[in-house]
Amino acid sequence: MSYNEIVFFSIFLIFVGGMLALDLGVFSKKNHIITFKEAGIWSMVWVAAALVFYTILYTHGDLIHGIEDFSRLREIVYRFGDEQQVHINDHDFAESVQNYRHNLSIEFMTGYLTEYALSVDNIFVIIMIFTSFGVREKYFKKVLFWGILGAIIMRFGFIFLGAALIQKFAWILYLFGGFLIFTGAKMFLEQSGDDDEKIEPEKHFIVRLASRYFSVFPRYVGEYFFIKKNGHVMLTPLFMVLLIIEFTDLIFAVDSVPAVFSITQDPYVVFFSNIFAIMGLRSMFFFLTNIMHLFHYLKTGLAVLLIFIGGKMIAHHWLEPLGFKTEYSLYIIIGILGVSVIASLAFPKKKHHAH
Repeated sequence: MSYNEIVFFSIFLIFVGGMLALDLGVFSKKNHIITFKEAGIWSMVWVAAALVFYTILYTHGDLIHGIEDFSRLREIVYRFGDEQQVHINDHDFAESVQNYRHNLSIEFMTGYLTEYALSVDNIFVIIMIFTSFGVREKYFKKVLFWGILGAIIMRFGFIFLGAALIQKFAWILYLFGGFLIFTGAKMFLEQSGDDDEKIEPEKHFIVRLASRYFSVFPRYVGEYFFIKKNGHVMLTPLFMVLLIIEFTDLIFAVDSVPAVFSITQDPYVVFFSNIFAIMGLRSMFFFLTNIMHLFHYLKTGLAVLLIFIGGKMIAHHWLEPLGFKTEYSLYIIIGILGVSVIASLAFPKKKHHAH
């Protein structure tokens, strides 16, 4: 890491830590049920924060990697495979840097939108986990807070490990692409599954694994993750739910992180876009919980999105020389999500009446 990368990355982490501390210390002094209005406001706050960060990248994105001359600019553009995306004018350094900033900001916004969209599928699973484990609604916020904190730490390792592997073994991009196409096709074919699917708590892999090595208290104890009984520390069911959510995010990261790598190979941009989406996940969870049923074609849209991204990842060596810009991916992703939302509203799901 260069000096500029360390400084920029540190400032970003301080911002994230400050927002989490503010949320935990000021807005989460006591457990309460998040209202639709509160969730909507926080969702807008996080979207606005992402837009501000997009603007910073557009105006000062070159500061991340300390681009001060043509040599450094070419090095960074070549390192992250953006030769076809960034036009370098050998006679105008300012124009060349602005072209780089423009591409960087578009990569961030495309990655952010992709990760945010794929997080919706994560929300479906989290709702199912809370329902299956009978978690009281007023404790949702606390579990999601610590779940998101854990997700940030895991994504950090996952993303920079993935970037190192891609730099050393370029063929991994094709492996990622094939996996995303497989995942998207599988999701598409499973659309007719049971909407009322439930998790059996006692049979879940994480529950069985944790119960084998730790003592688990048989019932919830308010908001506590641990309880001390007869001199022994025991895990509560609420902590088991947290572990399952962390495990679920790890599984989803296998899809979402490679998806963003199809847009940019710059690990910093991948990390920034992932973290902004994850930070907004909790508020989006409360915002969408009561209206999720209205968007029944959204999963179909996400399946098509994964197939498109996987296909682009496999064909990137052929597409980029033909002039396929990052902006085109952004437009296609917005189009896929827009069509799925409009189709859901135009053709509402038929209610099944019991006979």
